[in-house]
Amino acid sequence: MAPSLRTTGPATGTSSSTAGLWPVILCWVAVALDGFDLVVIGAVIPVLLESGDLGFTPAAATTAATIGLVGVGIGAVAIGPLTDRFGRRLSLISCVTLFSFLTLAIPLAQNVTQFTALRFLAGLGLGACLPTALAYMSEHAPTGRGGSAVTRMMTGYHVGAVLTALLALILIEPLGWESMFVVGGLAGLAAVPFLWAKLPESEAYLTAVHRRDSASPSKVRSTDVVKGRYLRVSIGLCVASFMGLLLVYGLNTWLPTIMGEAGYSINAGVGLLLMLNLGAVIGLLVAGSISDARGNKPTVLLWFGLAAFFLALLSIKMDSTVLVYAAVMLAGIFVFSAQVLVYAFVGHLYPPEIRGTALGMAAGVGRVGAIVGPTIGGALLTAGIAYPWGFYVFAVAALLAVLALSTVPAHMEPES
Repeated sequence: MAPSLRTTGPATGTSSSTAGLWPVILCWVAVALDGFDLVVIGAVIPVLLESGDLGFTPAAATTAATIGLVGVGIGAVAIGPLTDRFGRRLSLISCVTLFSFLTLAIPLAQNVTQFTALRFLAGLGLGACLPTALAYMSEHAPTGRGGSAVTRMMTGYHVGAVLTALLALILIEPLGWESMFVVGGLAGLAAVPFLWAKLPESEAYLTAVHRRDSASPSKVRSTDVVKGRYLRVSIGLCVASFMGLLLVYGLNTWLPTIMGEAGYSINAGVGLLLMLNLGAVIGLLVAGSISDARGNKPTVLLWFGLAAFFLALLSIKMDSTVLVYAAVMLAGIFVFSAQVLVYAFVGHLYPPEIRGTALGMAAGVGRVGAIVGPTIGGALLTAGIAYPWGFYVFAVAALLAVLALSTVPAHMEPES
C-alpha cells in the first residue's frame, strides 16, 4: 500500500543518518540563495538602465526579469520527478552547482540577449533548489514538527533577500553591477563542498526506493499527483500556491509605490517594505509551531483569511504612523507565512514516492503567480487605481486561496 506522510515522514526524522544540524543549515542556505534571486535583479536593473550597459531599455529589463522567473518556474516543476527518481541529496547538489556556475557567467554577457539567456538558465537550477530542499526538510523533521521545520527553513529566503539588499548598497557603486552576480555565484559554489560532505540522503527517500525495488513495490508513481484521489488535492494546493506567490511578489514589488499613491511619503514606503519583510520572518517563526500543534489545514486557512483581512485594512487611509506600520507588519506576518504553510501542507499530504514531484509542481505553479502579481500591480498603477484597488485585489487573492484549500482534505489515508 502507499504510505501516508503520517506513517513515513516522522519516522525518518529521528534516523541517525540524518541527525544533527547540517541538513537544516544546508537546506536553509539553499533557500537563502532563492532569496538572493528575489532582490538581485531589482538591485542591478536600475544601474543597467542608468548606465546603458549591455543596451538595456525598460522593455528589455522587464523581459529579462520575467524570463528569469519563467526559468525558475520550469526548474521547480522539472526537478520534482528527478528528485523522486535520483534522490534529494544529488538533486540539491546539482541544482546549486548549476545555478552558481551560470550566475558567475552573467557578468560575461556581452548584450541583453546573453544576459537574459543566462538568467533563464540560472533560473532553472535556482527554481529546482526550493522544492528539493522543502522535500528534504519535510522528511528530516522530527515527529510532529514538519510545519515548523519548513517555515523556519524558509526564513532563509527573507534573510537572503535582506543580505543581498545590503550587499547591493555596499558593492554596486564601487565595483559595478557585475559584483552582485560574482558574490552570488561564489556563495553557491562555496556551499557545494559542504553539501557533498555533510548532507546525507533522506531516509524517507531511501525507504521509498527500497519499497519500489522490492518484490512488492509501491503502486505510487510520479504521475499520480494529477490522477485519482490526488488530483483534487493537487488542484487545490496549486491554486493556493499561485495566489500565495502572487501576494508575495506583488507586495514586494509594488507596496512602496501603492503607499505613495495613497499619499504616504516615499521614505515611508521603503520603511513599510522593511516592516512587511520583518513581519514575514516573525510569521514564519510562529506559523510552523501553530501548524504542528493545531494541524496544517486549519492553520493555513486561518492564515490566508487573516492575510485577506489585513490587506483590506490597508486600503483605509490611516493618520497614525504607528497604526500604518503595525498594519503592514501584520499583513507581512500572515501573507508570507501562509504561502510557506502551503508547502508544509503539500509535504504532509503526499507519500515520499511522489513528494518531490508534488512540491515541485506547487512551487512551479506558484512561480506563475510570482509573475502575475507584479503584472497586476503594474496594470492597476497604470490605470491610476493602484490605491485602494491594489489592496482589494490582493485581499481577493487571499480569499481565493482559502476557497481552494477548503476543498483539500486535512489528511490522506493510506490506500488499501
